[in-house]
Amino acid sequence: MKVGIVGLGQRLGYLGQVFTQIHPGFEIAGYVDPAPAGLSLLEDKGIAPGRAYDSAQDLLNAERLDLLMVGSPNHMHLDHIRVGLDAGVKVFSEKPVVVSTEQTIEMARLLARYGRENLLIGLVLRYAPLYRDLRAAQAKGQLGDIVSIEASEHIPPYHGAFFMRDWRRYDRYAGGFMLEKCCHDIDLYNGVIGARPARVSSFGGRRTFIPANDPRTRGINDMEVYHRKRVGWNGTDKVFDSDAEIIDYQVAIVEYQNGAALSFHTNLNVPDDFRRFAVIGTRGMAEGDFVRGFLNVTDSHTSDELIRKTYQATALSQHYGAD
Repeated sequence: MKVGIVGLGQRLGYLGQVFTQIHPGFEIAGYVDPAPAGLSLLEDKGIAPGRAYDSAQDLLNAERLDLLMVGSPNHMHLDHIRVGLDAGVKVFSEKPVVVSTEQTIEMARLLARYGRENLLIGLVLRYAPLYRDLRAAQAKGQLGDIVSIEASEHIPPYHGAFFMRDWRRYDRYAGGFMLEKCCHDIDLYNGVIGARPARVSSFGGRRTFIPANDPRTRGINDMEVYHRKRVGWNGTDKVFDSDAEIIDYQVAIVEYQNGAALSFHTNLNVPDDFRRFAVIGTRGMAEGDFVRGFLNVTDSHTSDELIRKTYQATALSQHYGAD
């Protein structure tokens, strides 16, 4: 499989490692990125990144590709996807696909023209073993009709600080934190509920990563944790005095067209982090946590424990075994 990469950041650098191990014919023909933060991830594993090109169009003109992989900043996805589809090449795009209502409408037009089968999206948590087991329990009728879900994605301070320092700190590039990071979670629970949202109420803000909370104001000068995760394009060293536009906490309640409801919470400063859910149906409930790696399913009538399972991903696979 001969691929080209547009946006060779850390994510696609990592995926290059994965595909090289699982697909013997995987070959990177070339890449487009003025500051390829993921280049070292390939070179450290002896993976040839191919030739560097100035633009996606140059790459497509020069190489016969089986797949174009798009990992550029979110606001650029639409243009790069369009170039690939126009060239008749199947495209893989990292999530989120687009960052605005206008881009969403344009993407719908592209899919109507070229067919949805020609675009693959990196919403990989759908394939995590834990989530697949949850959906299997649902398919067996162990949960009944879904009534309500309580869910959260809480990330630790080193990761929260990364968002304050990376290009993702700007809404205009990322589309906002909920879209950039929590689209995985919303996608999962939309799938469980099986209906479109009808009403949403949400609020949040930034109350942690602000100057008043800088540890140095309390005489704590060890800031290593806040710089642990490396940033790429358009990064900054500033954390608590960052020019970030994003939130560091958000809550949302969602009512769906079928009457089911979801409450969701995210926070970027949770030292004992978790990514958990409680799915409650008419016949049973499922409780799980992707970070802590467990799934329990309990019958509502008998209180019998139908499933009690733990999970551990391999060193190669990120996203809880989904990659």
